[in-house]
Amino acid sequence: MAPVVTREDVELQTSDGTVLRGFVLRPEDAAPYPVVVMSHGFGVVKEMALPAYAQVLAEAGIAVLVYDHRNLGASDGWPRQEVDPWAQLSDARDVLTHAAALDGADADRIGIWGTSYSGGHVVVLAATDRRVRAVVSQVPTVSGSVNASRRAPAATLDAMREQFAADRLARLRGGAPATVPNAPDVTDEDLAHDGDDLAGSALGNDLRAWLRATPPGDLTTLRNELTLRSHELYATYEPGRWVAQVSPTPLLVVCLDHDTVTPTDEVLRMYAEAREPKRLVLLPGGHCDAYGVQQAAAAEAARAFFVEHLVAT
Repeated sequence: MAPVVTREDVELQTSDGTVLRGFVLRPEDAAPYPVVVMSHGFGVVKEMALPAYAQVLAEAGIAVLVYDHRNLGASDGWPRQEVDPWAQLSDARDVLTHAAALDGADADRIGIWGTSYSGGHVVVLAATDRRVRAVVSQVPTVSGSVNASRRAPAATLDAMREQFAADRLARLRGGAPATVPNAPDVTDEDLAHDGDDLAGSALGNDLRAWLRATPPGDLTTLRNELTLRSHELYATYEPGRWVAQVSPTPLLVVCLDHDTVTPTDEVLRMYAEAREPKRLVLLPGGHCDAYGVQQAAAAEAARAFFVEHLVAT
């Protein structure tokens, strides 16, 4: 029988004083327990599918600390809606410290789980912070520069670079950060729908379909905009380069076989460069299916991996 799971909302102060907000799921009467730190991807918030992933781990005897990145969702930080990978990595190290200090936590059994953009973050963290004893990287960003070049023709990239420069100059002169939609084809009506069956939905690579399948109550802190600088920083972020340094920390990579958001071939290339111990789970579908029809399979793969490397030890 799965243990009773309790939930506690938490505030986590980072080293620069920014307050991150999230929640902890704990398996009742299972202390001392391992802890997994969990965060979401590029510009989205913790309510979008992460509670279901966390629940699966908590029912296996693992505490899970879930949080919103700075500048997003319920967390503090300015500029709002800015995604800075290096600031998020620094915060993640602070969150690891909070996780190890939780009541009942075993500081020698800390894991991390990331998806999409944070799927890249966890590779960097596992390679550079040996407090991490097991890592799950799901549909990860491997190379921001490769992704940017594959999504836009060269002329579009050149125009965007001009916009980046203009935005930097405007900020220097005291202007507000320029913003752009995170999902240009998403409307307010898409965010206010009745919700479909997320767990049973085949979403492919369509962010709009994911949002339309997500219960509206899980989208209340989501804003469909990001600063222009977020995209500039994305295009220079190369987390996959760290993968060979993850070893000897055990690594699980979860990949979708028709992913065009974090391209399948890039994820498989990264996995090939990783050293043992490592494991690959390849599931059918597109990027957003990790939060829909393939969520149960992906969560079970993470559960089995963390049980093996954090609970069984």
